[in-house]
Amino acid sequence: MKIALLNGSPKYKNSSSEILLADLKSCILEAAKTAEDACRETDILEITLHHDNVPPEIIQKLESADAWVFSCPLYVDGLPGHLLSCLLQLDSVLRKKELPKTRKIFIYGIVNCGFYEGIQAKTALEILKNWCAKTGLVYGGGIGVGGGGGLSMMSSPKPEKGPKAPIIKKLRAMADRMLRQEASENHYVSVAFPRFLYKMAAQMGWRQQIRANGKRAKDL
Repeated sequence: MKIALLNGSPKYKNSSSEILLADLKSCILEAAKTAEDACRETDILEITLHHDNVPPEIIQKLESADAWVFSCPLYVDGLPGHLLSCLLQLDSVLRKKELPKTRKIFIYGIVNCGFYEGIQAKTALEILKNWCAKTGLVYGGGIGVGGGGGLSMMSSPKPEKGPKAPIIKKLRAMADRMLRQEASENHYVSVAFPRFLYKMAAQMGWRQQIRANGKRAKDL
């Protein structure tokens, strides 16, 4: 089975989207070892979509994959503009290719947001679902992740514990469904961290960033 992990964040490094895909990759490899058909090889492609177009060589790789996973940040209740352009391009390419009806490509989504509540990503995941309906691909479900702004500071040697534990649980469930080529409804999750503390940390982060750029808090 071939799975493509697509990082749709405009950030080149250390993005929450990248972190979530790395966690998902670990979950997939873990699930593949315990699956009944573990003898079947699981090939994982790691692809970045930082710009508003998909190179031909990437399209060729995607056409051979059984599942695609888009991971991106929430942008004004939707998907980032450059990723929307990529989706439009892929739709056009797939329509010209006219994939056989027996060929099923499952699409999964992970949308993280700075809001504490993962449900804030609902509209963005619905956009991805509607794109699948238009393109003729199978929407396998998605995860809306709240508290994405703090993921880079929440690494844990024991993923089943700590602030990321609820997120890892959802990612493991997605990995299991992916290997079985199953679909589900969207799921929403937040970090296991008190909301008021998360808000305080975010406020401190804004102030540190603006001072680092030579401004003052009131300039916000």
